[in-house]
Amino acid sequence: MTRAQVLGAGVAGLCVATELVARGCEVTVHDPAPRPGPHGCSWWAGGMLAPLCEGETAEEPVVRLGREAADWWERQGVRVDRRGTLVVALGRDRSELDRFARRVPEHERLDPGGLATLEPDLAGRFDRALHVPGEAHLDPRAALICLRDRLDRSGVTFATEPGGSADFTFDCRGLSARDVLTNLRGVKGEMAVLRSTDIHLSRPVRLLHPRVPLYVVPRPDGLFMLGATQIESDDRRRSVRSVLELLSAAYALHPVFGEAELVEIGVDARPAFPDNLPRILRRGHTIHVNGLFRHGFLLAPALARMAAEAALEDTQPELMHEDHG
Repeated sequence: MTRAQVLGAGVAGLCVATELVARGCEVTVHDPAPRPGPHGCSWWAGGMLAPLCEGETAEEPVVRLGREAADWWERQGVRVDRRGTLVVALGRDRSELDRFARRVPEHERLDPGGLATLEPDLAGRFDRALHVPGEAHLDPRAALICLRDRLDRSGVTFATEPGGSADFTFDCRGLSARDVLTNLRGVKGEMAVLRSTDIHLSRPVRLLHPRVPLYVVPRPDGLFMLGATQIESDDRRRSVRSVLELLSAAYALHPVFGEAELVEIGVDARPAFPDNLPRILRRGHTIHVNGLFRHGFLLAPALARMAAEAALEDTQPELMHEDHG
């Protein structure tokens, strides 16, 4: 039996471990923390499985590989809500909606009546909108815990200290891997969680803005995740300006958010390579899976599949780089 060790238990590491177990490997996962939690970048994700919307700014592989995500997460027993994405803009930013529509062709245009049918609580707020039906979302924290528990039941060993030998090592440590991946950089993202029983949304809503775009993702128990800023920095301090901008944008989406409970404010730095595309980098029997940028839950399933195939089937998958240095 092939023995594999996975370094890092964020979304990338847990997805890689899942793919290795499915191929019959004996797997050990090494991470300083025993369980998923706020110490990890993945904990602060939005959980949008929105490859089409990401195609507004992302490269083609993000769109194509991201289409695998929703089915993959469902196969792991994670709840995935497939209600699409709603895209709106304030009156002064209507040109942003037109620009978005040109870059994301798989959408439906909604008039006020169509918007009211889709999201009744936004009725009368916008005179037009876009609906991207082929998208989904999940609760990232529930997804991480689900994968962790599933791997536990599959006999995977979890260790807080590295050690032991393996046929292959999969390095999925995110920014911590800068000790060997010197071209990784941090991209700071901030988010807020609100609670309100006065508004109901069935799907993620993107509010377009030329400077401060916002997405609102509904979660169970009246929670809404607001996110997220994108700042070229690995500074993990929470800034007043960014939080104010998030909350102001949410208020612009619907004033009821002004009365919502502020439950949580979070920040972390996402790992990215210079081109913002993830990479699978092979150095002998060590395979690095990194640089998922803002697409962790969207791209980790495809990257994990390709990394496992590279090790066990000796393939040369897309986004893979050989390094003999």
